[in-house]
Amino acid sequence: MVLRTIKLGETDRIVSILTQGNGKVRAVAKGIRRPGSRFGARLEPTSHVALQCYAGRELDVVTQVETIDAFRALREHYGSLTHAVSMLEAADSVAQERERNQPLYRMLVGGLRTLATNPSALVAPAFFWKLLSLEGFHPILEDCARCGSDEEPFPGFDFGEGGVLCEGCARFGGRRVRPAALALLRRILGGALAGALADPGGGEIVVEVDAAIGSWRAPVRAGARLSSSSTGPGCPAVGPGRTAPAGFPPPWPAAGPREGRGARRR
Repeated sequence: MVLRTIKLGETDRIVSILTQGNGKVRAVAKGIRRPGSRFGARLEPTSHVALQCYAGRELDVVTQVETIDAFRALREHYGSLTHAVSMLEAADSVAQERERNQPLYRMLVGGLRTLATNPSALVAPAFFWKLLSLEGFHPILEDCARCGSDEEPFPGFDFGEGGVLCEGCARFGGRRVRPAALALLRRILGGALAGALADPGGGEIVVEVDAAIGSWRAPVRAGARLSSSSTGPGCPAVGPGRTAPAGFPPPWPAAGPREGRGARRR
């Protein structure tokens, strides 16, 4: 998946690619900016491609490209393209060079494919929440992250504490969240994402879920790698005194039968 491109010299570009087996790879596409280039528009952000590269000392060199899916629908709709670019930037920020990360690859491909076929305003916020979970921060949603109470309602959410807050704890900080927004967030992170996309429960609820994750978009897009150590003071990956449950839900609905044809490298 092409994440971004940077101009190099008069006719070349450096392309950042998230691959299925080798993590993030940076490669030079020689002559791509010349008229009639054999690569043409194949190596543009949001393009899903199969490619061959020649291993260089610092940067690989692209030798062959085959388009799997250009996601043309994303480029023809400004709103969808805006969401897609934010998803690419987030993936580029957390992906490590030469470090295999198949869940991230599958989640990005599946997320962009979902956005292309179902341009819902919930797709990008859901992707960010899933990315946080994938990177080690799975918020506590079933009991108070501060005092441990399991008595609902939970009217607050605080990243620094690691999840939702009960009525008493919410008085001392955190963002206010409505029950419908919390229910939608539980569906997103609890394995019912397809149903949440089909029936998100109204535009205001989607906006609230998006706003709750909004404060984390800036550090992600600035290049901060998310991990349990970067989620704030006193905030372990899945909350105080807790461990991640076995069998986390899949990070995104299946990307389809073509997913296995990810980036190929020689």
